Amino acid sequence: MLGLDNIADGGDPSGGVQVWLIDARRPWNLGNVFAGRPEDALLEIDGNARSKAPDVVEGRIQWSFKPGQGGIIVYDDGDIEQELAAEREAYIALSNMPDVGDDGEPLDDSDGASEVAASVNGGNPSKKRKSWSDREDDGDESDEENPRPRQRRRSNSSNTVTSSPSRPLRTRTRDSLSPDPARSPSAPPAAQPPSPRKLRRRLLRLRRKHELILHQYYSLGATYSEPISSLVYSLAEALGREDNDLLWHAIVGVSSLELYGRSMTGVGISTSLDSGGSAGWGGQRGERIRQVLRDEVRRLNPPDPADTRGESARGDASGVIPTTARSPTDTSIRLSPEPRFLLIRHWSLYDSMLHSPYLAARLHIWSDVGRKRLHKLLAKMGVSLSQCKQNYTHMDMELKRGLRQSLLTYAPMYGLDGLVPPPASAGRGKEGWGFVRSWGWKACLSAMDVGVIVGAILEVGKSGVHSDTANKSYDQRGVKREAVDEDGSEETQAWIERFWEAYDALGNIESLKQALPTAQLLHRAILRTGTSLIEKRQIRHLKAFRMAVVKEGPDVQLFTHPAALTKLALWVGEAIAEQEKEQRGKVGKHGKGTPLVMAGLNEARGVYVIVGTGGGGGVVDMALQEKRKQKIDAKAKRKEEKQQEKERERSEKGLGDEEDEEEETEEEDEDESDESDDDDVDERGYGRNRFGNAFQEVVDETNARVRIDSFESCVVEIKKEDLSGFLESLSMKAVIG
Repeated sequence: MLGLDNIADGGDPSGGVQVWLIDARRPWNLGNVFAGRPEDALLEIDGNARSKAPDVVEGRIQWSFKPGQGGIIVYDDGDIEQELAAEREAYIALSNMPDVGDDGEPLDDSDGASEVAASVNGGNPSKKRKSWSDREDDGDESDEENPRPRQRRRSNSSNTVTSSPSRPLRTRTRDSLSPDPARSPSAPPAAQPPSPRKLRRRLLRLRRKHELILHQYYSLGATYSEPISSLVYSLAEALGREDNDLLWHAIVGVSSLELYGRSMTGVGISTSLDSGGSAGWGGQRGERIRQVLRDEVRRLNPPDPADTRGESARGDASGVIPTTARSPTDTSIRLSPEPRFLLIRHWSLYDSMLHSPYLAARLHIWSDVGRKRLHKLLAKMGVSLSQCKQNYTHMDMELKRGLRQSLLTYAPMYGLDGLVPPPASAGRGKEGWGFVRSWGWKACLSAMDVGVIVGAILEVGKSGVHSDTANKSYDQRGVKREAVDEDGSEETQAWIERFWEAYDALGNIESLKQALPTAQLLHRAILRTGTSLIEKRQIRHLKAFRMAVVKEGPDVQLFTHPAALTKLALWVGEAIAEQEKEQRGKVGKHGKGTPLVMAGLNEARGVYVIVGTGGGGGVVDMALQEKRKQKIDAKAKRKEEKQQEKERERSEKGLGDEEDEEEETEEEDEDESDESDDDDVDERGYGRNRFGNAFQEVVDETNARVRIDSFESCVVEIKKEDLSGFLESLSMKAVIG
């Protein structure tokens, strides 16, 4: 499909195909980042490649780069340059190392020794190199001339390394270390070159060190970087091709991240900020991205010169959220002080507040006490139940004008500090404000509304789940049928159709309006199911996480899609986190939050869909991260100076292999102690979602029938008979970094 048929013929491994990769999920596949165009392949294609100025250096594209040469090119938001320096060095070093195994065979030939010496000293060995087996064959003749029993020595990694058969072991006495009286006392003895056995030992230790760095990177857990939509918009802006439609799609993409819990610590609940709106995602970094989008909205949607009434008439000054366009042809994007309600323009105020995950967790909406607290809040705001249960667009205009100010006054009494954005000021501007777009008189939707509707199309479909879908696993007599669509091919085909429906809806306002009832249906089901799980105490607390299983009820079929199940898990997880804060005064698990595993039964296929979400801890503090980085750099510099001092002392003493081996063992022990000390300093990966790693470990250890086929590593499918054993093994794993 990609034109890679010429690989077997010795041609370009990329087949001349160039892949441009834009992804917000982390960790990276380091092979794509640092080896998108292997130098070996270029050398075989073009013998003069090394004489030319390189256009890709250690994965970095240079100004001389020209497209069309094949390979993989990744777009990033600066994290590769800022955070992957150690991984870059380790990956490049491993790719340049000779092919050597841990079989303990010696290194005798001079060519191999020079390659190893170049690798140990940081140089690049020749690209056309022999394998270790070839070198050993070349050295057979010299072995036969000087036969000697092989001696085996225990290395630092408990592997046996055979000493060189062509060179007897040297013994040293104290006299051999004394200076020669005929030699000048000021002139140090000439340092002897290291033996091949010593070079091999150093190379193996260096390789294990680099492999450990890569293993630790892949074990950090999942996280999300800058959203793809904002990256693509930045690229279009740099090319001068931005417009209002592209800006709106970028805003919808950024705004919808919170709906699916995609945060800087992976999939999990996000810690809200006082700035309200959707500012809970990404902390300061997320707010900076939204501020750039607000500036773009002002630039591409300037005020109408014919409008003499200015911002006051549009409700910006008074803080009223817009619900209609300014004219029949108005398709502009505006800033709006959006409260953290759900579909407020298309629901009643009461239903919008009732189905808001933010309000549900903090007011305990699942209980009668929580409902009464909501009623008291509305009463203090001066809004009667008859008014708030009308459609929001039909509410009294005076109530709508005073709604935001009333929320700013009374919401903090109930712990709802981030419910609405703060008033605009000269210092903070319109921090926390959301985005609204009009389609003439047809509709007026916020970016969050569009994200909710499009998500519902993906997860449920335009027409929702039919009533007979949940019961098709049983015949008319109530007898259970055999599982159908075991491989999920029919379900996958239905999801593909929903994807194209959602894609078309992004550019068709009528399709969005038609799917509004589906979005309301899904969020009613989330409220019912989440309330049932909490009230019936069906959430179990295991060693490493909390667990809930959705296997009965009228809405069970809605949660067979991983994204819909993720929304339910986030709703329940946020409720649990708020309960922990109220009981303990802090987030559980040493500030990492309590993770949650949610399983949904797909009776038609006989499988459970499992989602693992983080607990909302591990918020990234950029200032603290910079201080930590400086401290680590200073410690690495001191360590390097200490290493250089030891090298000078070793060369002056003229130590041999035996003494050198002992000192290297001591250095290795010191390195391990330094790494253990760094654990307290470098908290990289703290609080990240590690369910993907844990799932894979359980699959490798058990015979569970599991299917891992999702963009999200924290989503798996498992046969219903294997669920209990799978969860039991999972409870012993580290699921949060």
